[in-house]
Amino acid sequence: MAAAAALEAVAPTGALWGLVHDFVMGQQEGPADQVAADVKSGSYTVLQVVEALGSSLENPEPRTRARGIQLLSQVLLQCHSLLLEKEVVHLILFYENRLKDHHLVIPSVLQGLRALSLCVALPPGLAVSVLKAIFQEVHVQSLPQVDRHTVYSIITNFMRTREEELKGLGADFTFGFIQVMDGEKDPRNLLVAFRIVHDLISRDYSLGPFVEELFEVTSCYFPIDFTPPPNDPHGIQREDLILSLRAVLASTPQFAEFLLPLLIEKVDSEILSAKLDSLQTLNACCAVYGQKELKDFLTSLWASIRREVFQTASERVEAEGLAALHSLTACLSRSVLRADAEDLLDSFLSNILQDCRHHLCEPDMKLVWPSAKLLQAAAGASARACDHITSNVLPLLLEQFHKHSQSTQRRTILEMTLGFLKLQQKWSYEDKGERPLSGFKDQLCSLVFMALTDPNAQLQLVGIRTLTVLGAQPDLLSSGDLELAVGHLYRLSFLEEDSQSCRVAALEASGTLATLYPVAFSSHLVPKLAEELCVGRLDLAREDGPTKCSWHLRCLQALSAVSTHPSIVKETLPLLLQHLCQMNTGNMVAGPSEVIAVCQSLQQVAEKCQLDPESCWYFHQTAIPCLLALAVQASMPEKEHSITRKVLLEDEVLAAMVSVIGTATTHLSPDLAAQSVTRIVSLFLDGNISFLPENSFPCRFQPFQDGSSGQRRLVALLMAFVCSLPRNVEIPQLNQLMRELLELSCCHSCPFSSTAAAKCFAGLLNKHPAGQQLDEFLQLAVDKVEAGLGPGPCRSQAFTLLLWVTKALVLRYHPLSSCLTDRLMGLLSDTELGPAAADGFSLLMSDCTDVLTRAGHAEVRIMFRQRFFTDNVPALVQGFHAAPQDVKPNYLKGLSHVLNRLPKPVLLPELPTLLSLLLEALSCPDCVVQLSTLSCLQPLLLEAPQVMSLHVDTLVTKFLNLSSSPSMAVRIGALQCMHALTRLPAPVLLPYKPQVIRALAKPLDDKKRLVRKEAVSARGEWFLLGSPGS
Repeated sequence: MAAAAALEAVAPTGALWGLVHDFVMGQQEGPADQVAADVKSGSYTVLQVVEALGSSLENPEPRTRARGIQLLSQVLLQCHSLLLEKEVVHLILFYENRLKDHHLVIPSVLQGLRALSLCVALPPGLAVSVLKAIFQEVHVQSLPQVDRHTVYSIITNFMRTREEELKGLGADFTFGFIQVMDGEKDPRNLLVAFRIVHDLISRDYSLGPFVEELFEVTSCYFPIDFTPPPNDPHGIQREDLILSLRAVLASTPQFAEFLLPLLIEKVDSEILSAKLDSLQTLNACCAVYGQKELKDFLTSLWASIRREVFQTASERVEAEGLAALHSLTACLSRSVLRADAEDLLDSFLSNILQDCRHHLCEPDMKLVWPSAKLLQAAAGASARACDHITSNVLPLLLEQFHKHSQSTQRRTILEMTLGFLKLQQKWSYEDKGERPLSGFKDQLCSLVFMALTDPNAQLQLVGIRTLTVLGAQPDLLSSGDLELAVGHLYRLSFLEEDSQSCRVAALEASGTLATLYPVAFSSHLVPKLAEELCVGRLDLAREDGPTKCSWHLRCLQALSAVSTHPSIVKETLPLLLQHLCQMNTGNMVAGPSEVIAVCQSLQQVAEKCQLDPESCWYFHQTAIPCLLALAVQASMPEKEHSITRKVLLEDEVLAAMVSVIGTATTHLSPDLAAQSVTRIVSLFLDGNISFLPENSFPCRFQPFQDGSSGQRRLVALLMAFVCSLPRNVEIPQLNQLMRELLELSCCHSCPFSSTAAAKCFAGLLNKHPAGQQLDEFLQLAVDKVEAGLGPGPCRSQAFTLLLWVTKALVLRYHPLSSCLTDRLMGLLSDTELGPAAADGFSLLMSDCTDVLTRAGHAEVRIMFRQRFFTDNVPALVQGFHAAPQDVKPNYLKGLSHVLNRLPKPVLLPELPTLLSLLLEALSCPDCVVQLSTLSCLQPLLLEAPQVMSLHVDTLVTKFLNLSSSPSMAVRIGALQCMHALTRLPAPVLLPYKPQVIRALAKPLDDKKRLVRKEAVSARGEWFLLGSPGS
């Protein structure tokens, strides 16, 4: 028994000796992992491994010793967590001793020390011992890159786990690391070395007398000049090294006396990248420097920055120079001074003013903008800097404005003034007397009003922007100034068409200032607009032509623009609604465009009210009953219809009213929406008109029960309301409502009503929670569709219902959506409905504006388009190949619609298989297919040039053919694609260059200006193809 036990003990040792022999003498790599695995599993201990290696570790041949230590190090790297403290001590002593060994042994020794640096059981003091040994015995920079990286890793590990011990070394540790790093060239190692230096500084290691040496050993790499080799597996970019080095250089004020002269030297050099890097580094340094560090270099820094902004040909250098000046000023502004210390900020700003202000007065104004940019960069740094510069510059600018008589020069001066006024908005002043603009407010207002009355439109634009900024300054505009300002904005809001930009700017300014000064606008602007609206109504009644119509439109736009404050909305909304009601009295000839204009203004007011819950509810409960009452009144059968009442029932007018109601509903709180939904659903289902104003109608309102065609059309307004409600609002009488909508959706007598009912039904389906009731509604819809798609008069309406229900389910990933999509795909072969089914794929993939929108709280899952593409495009392609020739265009059209609306990153991987079909779609005679396919191909030419190059012959031929299409949109699309073709590799295109240039001469004479414009652009690119620099 004793002999058997002895044999069992010897057997594993013998196996271990065999593995060691295979690794050391047999030069095999696999045994190292096997030994490490056996140590982890407990088959051997580390001590047994050392014993098995005994002869190898003492072998007189250096390579054999190196292999032995390499095996031990590889085992330790995998098993360091199993080591006991006593074992760690012995191993460290062994490895330290081996640092004096032959240079072939050193790499394996360093790997072992790296493993031991990761040990949790490392006793105190040994980390210092290891590093001292490395600093003393190893000339690191003579080692290969991998071994140098190992040394950096050992230092990093000890700094992470033994910080206090290393700090006990004092400046010796810093000096030792300087020796290790000195001369490093490999970017992989530099990234680690820079991180170590940054940690040395940021964690307060002692730098002692070696600050300059540490700076020299890192700053010698500045500025970074590194271009990564092609296909670099390490992925190190120049920017990585720049940012790492910048973090070191800008990490301590102790480097300032050495770094700032270096930065000045590099800024003054001729190398663009050096200028940029230096200015960005200066910017970073200002975050940690104070006046003490900057004091001796301010004059030189300012001179360098000023020269770069005044003379540079690079916008990037100018921008970085201005950013550096901003940071310098901010640094000087936040420094805490002793009572007897010099305030460098004042002297620095005085130098800037001295060098820049005289340029503001030069007659030729050559350096006006660079000077203004410098002054504004400094002024934007702090409230003190802003006050100092503004108080010196504003009087000068005001004087120059009056001195120059040309509008262009005045505009330049006013734009500069505007820049300084905007900077004042950054700082708050509790005391009115402290505000630096207070002393200039009368002159500034006078200046702005002069600009607003100038005939030059560009000067007026700057004047409007300046007025807006002045108004945002608290207590700057007096009541008299406000009245004048409102008067100017009123005048500018009614400018002629050739001053469109000024008119739009005036409307925006009115909206902004009305929020701040609602009383002034209520008192001085709204009454004028109300009067204009009344006069405009009388002019419309007299049919005074298009001029009065445009005046009327501008008045409506002005009313909606100023409706930015709740108190103003309570004045403007009744005005707009009263105007709409009086247009509906029949005393005036108001066409659809006039009614739509009022609805658009109402919608804009509704959008502004969405930001304030109280205003939103006020608009909703005021406007929607009024609009419904007008629509119901117009739908009533009368012996003599007024013209305008008929207008209210036209498709485009109802669509405008739908937008108003939808916008007014989406932001309602669930509680308030629940109050409203009860009344509106009851109106449509029960004819309950009690909540409508002026509700004395000649007969009942019953849009679903034998209602007239006019009444049924108003289902679009019901759709706008219920499909915009939050999802958690319960809709009363839902079962009856869904059945009525389903019935109306297949009514063939009024396509508008049936489509509105189908959309409403689909919108409610989309939001309905999953469950038995939803399944019942879906079954009803499927039965209705199948019955309607059979022979009969309702096929078109049944198809529309199928389309909208499919979209509602596709958006929410409902399982039934795939069945309905298959049914839709089957209709592509239908001779009657095939073209409409193809267009239906466009609807399925695109966003709607009235129903099934995210804004209207519809359930729209992310990436529904990608899922639809994955699930259905293979079937579309298969159907195309199997379809008869006469219906193939339908499949191409459907496929083109799907691909055109698919995110391009999803389409690119599938492009090789689908491109042949897209090219075939270009030969389809349908203009819609052609345009959709061109829209799909144009971005692909830019993003997948290699794939597209394989088909260049076909592409050139088809695009040139389509550039003569009867459709202007197709001609433009084809020419844009010809332009995009030039992004393909030049060698592929050059054989076609003469043919293309000749063919593109024809669209240069196209009768449409937009076509000629695209032709010029495309032909110019083809002319340049293959030329140097193209």
